[in-house]
Order: sequence, then C-alpha cells, then structure tokens
Amino acid sequence: MKPLAIACFAALALVPLLAPPAAAQTPSLSNPASLAETAPELYYVKLDTSKGAVILEIHRAWAPQGADRFYNLVKYGFYDDARFFRVLPGFVAQFGLSGDPKLNAAWGAARIPDDPVKEPNRRGTITFAMAGPNTRTTQVFINIGNNTPLDGKGFAPFGKVVSGMKTVDMFHDKYGEGAPKGLGPDQSRIRAEGTAYLLTEFPALDYIKKATLIEKP
Repeated sequence: MKPLAIACFAALALVPLLAPPAAAQTPSLSNPASLAETAPELYYVKLDTSKGAVILEIHRAWAPQGADRFYNLVKYGFYDDARFFRVLPGFVAQFGLSGDPKLNAAWGAARIPDDPVKEPNRRGTITFAMAGPNTRTTQVFINIGNNTPLDGKGFAPFGKVVSGMKTVDMFHDKYGEGAPKGLGPDQSRIRAEGTAYLLTEFPALDYIKKATLIEKP
C-alpha cells in the first residue's frame, strides 16, 4: 500500500462512528417516561363524571410540574373510569388511582419534583396529593373547602374548577376516611386490585367516565 493511502486509511480510522439517532418513544400509559409533553400555559379539562360534568381550568404558571403531569395523564386516558375514592365533606374529593393494577404499578415510582406554592388551596382548586417532598405521581384532589393550611405543607394548586362545583359537592361522601385511619377504601388495595375491589366493597363511589382536553368553554 502506498504511503498516501496508508495515511488516508489511518485518518479514516480515527473518525468516530456516529450512533443512529434514538428512536422516539411511542406514548404509552404503561411507560411513564414516554408521557412528558409540556402543557400549554392555559388549558381546559372536562371530567364527565357519574354526577355530571366538571370543567377545570389549568394554569401552568401556578405549578408547571403538576400542570405538565396532569396534561399528559388526561391526554392519554389515565383518569378514565377512575373513582373518587376519598371524598370528605368540607375537605377534598380525591382521585387518581387507576382501575388497572398494572398502570398503578407502572406509575408508582414516576414522581415529579415539587412546585412552589403560588396559589392558595381555596375551594374549587385542584392540587396533587403527596406523601412528602417530591412524591407526586398521579393522585389529585379538588378542594371542597377552603384548605389554606395545606399551603404551608407544600401542596401546590395547578388549576381550578370553573364549572361544575355543585357536581363535586354531590359526590358520594359516606364512606369516610380511607383505611387504616377510617373505614373507607384502602389505597394499597386499590393499587393492587383496581376497580374490582372498589365495585365489590364501595359500589356507591362516584367516578370519572372520561377526562378530556377541551377548548375554552
């Protein structure tokens, strides 16, 4: 081989091989990492519930991490058929555990960072539930009462009910606080057994037939 050819061959050998571009992940509820779209600054969600429609107005500026997570969960149907499993008079209507145990398992560790509290937990606001710093996943609650003591505990509202608060007030609230503090639904069993458990032991719970992103009402 001629010297020039050897030099050219050596130079080519030093060029790193480029890896093929990573394939985009197909959005799937079973893969939380694939649902990471940035939400619009303002968007609306319609909850078609067993008691009627509830319209939510979501403000990303209030709590961007929470607004983004909620947007993706609604868009891809996570809340469809979800029960309001913790409804406490004058306090909250909580939902956000799937009726499918496989989805609960997939999202159990899909936590998002905390947002600073910018808006108070007034009646009608919607907020992510949490069990300590940086533990928010899929559970949210609508404030039935003015729960401003939650502000200092880090619960950051990301939107509010703009239509249908009377509907929220009608949700079944006779089961009380959940186990082990009360006789209501046990969240660990909801995660493991899904809707089957709730239909058997708490059949009167109200639920979301479908959650949908909508244009401004």
